[in-house]
Amino acid sequence: MESNLSGLVPAAGLVPALPPAVTLGLTAAYTTLYALLFFSVYAQLWLVLLYGHKRLSYQTVFLALCLLWAALRTTLFSFYFRDTPRANRLGPLPFWLLYCCPVCLQFFTLTLMNLYFAQVVFKAKVKRRPEMSRGLLAVRGAFVGASLLFLLVNVLCAVLSHRRRAQPWALLLVRVLVSDSLFVICALSLAACLCLVARRAPSTSIYLEAKGTSVCQAAAMGGAMVLLYASRACYNLTALALAPQSRLDTFDYDWYNVSDQADLVNDLGNKGYLVFGLILFVWELLPTTLLVGFFRVHRPPQDLVPGPGGHHHSLYSTPQT
Repeated sequence: MESNLSGLVPAAGLVPALPPAVTLGLTAAYTTLYALLFFSVYAQLWLVLLYGHKRLSYQTVFLALCLLWAALRTTLFSFYFRDTPRANRLGPLPFWLLYCCPVCLQFFTLTLMNLYFAQVVFKAKVKRRPEMSRGLLAVRGAFVGASLLFLLVNVLCAVLSHRRRAQPWALLLVRVLVSDSLFVICALSLAACLCLVARRAPSTSIYLEAKGTSVCQAAAMGGAMVLLYASRACYNLTALALAPQSRLDTFDYDWYNVSDQADLVNDLGNKGYLVFGLILFVWELLPTTLLVGFFRVHRPPQDLVPGPGGHHHSLYSTPQT
């Protein structure tokens, strides 16, 4: 295990280092946490079928994205048991899938939740003011555009860095500014939408009441998302500002270096592995687990009349006008 850890950082950066037994324990803990979330989401997808919810809905798409995200993170940390050098020297496509793609998937789940609850609010208003339907189209376009922008920035930064077409520090700055700004904006938007859904007329609050969620719980969830993603942005910018530009490498483990993408590893030695795992826990695993728990699959009420095709209208079914 000790020889494997040498692939994380240059030999000069190995002091201070974590004992191999501690690092192995951390790897087992990281892998177990992501695997548990994977099986939890997988079980909820089966509950969708068991309870007769719509098979293609906001809920199933959200759970599918979370399932893929957890699978990629579990695969990444499973490399660190025996093949750490290979995990840090993957080709561009496998590296992007294991290190960068999960960040994009996390953002997609956040925008999906925003899109659903924004639709709930707007469609409740459309019943009284039909002209508001144009606003709903604008909201849909905005969230789709934000997702495409997030994906485009991350892919372009990865490609340009790998081909050495631009300075790594400049690319990192662009990615951090764009990605974290979008995370914070979407977190604020989700918090606002949850409060509006909970406080509006029964035509909107029923979506929360049907799953036993109160106004306080909705507000707490929104506040937690804002706090987590705002702190993530602050950490990323601080780490980037303090990191010497000359120490940033190109498309390898050192490129993937701020928060979800890892920079202090060269200065921390093997403790960078501990920091990398803790960062993923606080700013990836924790918010995703909170969202999965908050929007989990519920058994429909016994007196709920099934919709067309025998499916119940679940929380994540497309809101009807």
